[in-house]
Amino acid sequence: MSEQTAPLEPIASDLSPEAGFAETPWRRFAVEFASSRLAMVGLLLFLGIALAAIFAPWIVPQDPYDLAQLDIMDGQLPPGSASLAGYTYLLGTDDQGRDMLSAIIYGLRISLLVGSVSVVIALLVGGSLGLLAAYFGGAVDSVIMRVVDIQLSFPAILVALILLAIFGNGVDKVIIALVIVQWAYYARTVRGTALVERRKEYMEAASCLALSHRRIVFRHLLPNCLPPLIVVATVQIAQAIALEATLSFLGVGVPITEPSLGLLIANGFEYMMSGRYWISFFPGVALVLAIISINLVGDQLRDILNPRLKS
Repeated sequence: MSEQTAPLEPIASDLSPEAGFAETPWRRFAVEFASSRLAMVGLLLFLGIALAAIFAPWIVPQDPYDLAQLDIMDGQLPPGSASLAGYTYLLGTDDQGRDMLSAIIYGLRISLLVGSVSVVIALLVGGSLGLLAAYFGGAVDSVIMRVVDIQLSFPAILVALILLAIFGNGVDKVIIALVIVQWAYYARTVRGTALVERRKEYMEAASCLALSHRRIVFRHLLPNCLPPLIVVATVQIAQAIALEATLSFLGVGVPITEPSLGLLIANGFEYMMSGRYWISFFPGVALVLAIISINLVGDQLRDILNPRLKS
């Protein structure tokens, strides 16, 4: 007797793409973010810049901080020139004989450090004050928001120049100045969002349960205020990098011994009309690429996290 075998059923549930990838908020966010090619280009460019800055001591051919590695005889060499030791300067050298490629990567390191650290501290300070103003209201709200109004009435560059004239040069001084300049943006953003969230039912339920103010603010109110905060923080990183470069270009930012991008541009500015364009041009290109990449990512985050922009 021949046995009759049943036809094989296709195991669609195991082979379907949805089987191994459950629909989660993070997966939905990744799909929406990847839908924009410009945002992906900006993200990849920013990751490349960040990785190069982080691993700068291991990938650059020269340490621009080490005076023993600099040779004044190699100063102002054009791109592609060979040093006296036989090394090829791909982007040329500045007036001190520093390899421009190495100096730019180290300059990006300082720019990203100053931008990210100042934004994180300003976010914590401004976000906390904005939450307090929205939650307690009354005199607390009035005092905090009047200080915010006064802060935002002055140009950021003017406030930063005054603060650095008082504090002096240094990476830590620049970070403190940028925190003082930026915290008001986060306070206003969080307050506006928190005022909307405070009127919702889950906040009324939390108050009826007699939960502590700390738990209501940080466990219930703050998580719902994060989306606009993330967008503002992303944009402010680019603003902080541009402001630090401006301050360094004016000579009141980081010390002259540290090759910030703004300082590199300032060092080569006087040689622009004499044909030695590369001393300012390549650091300027690196600065523009860093700012553009962050702005591209920030624009896509704004489109995803802001429900009013979704069709």
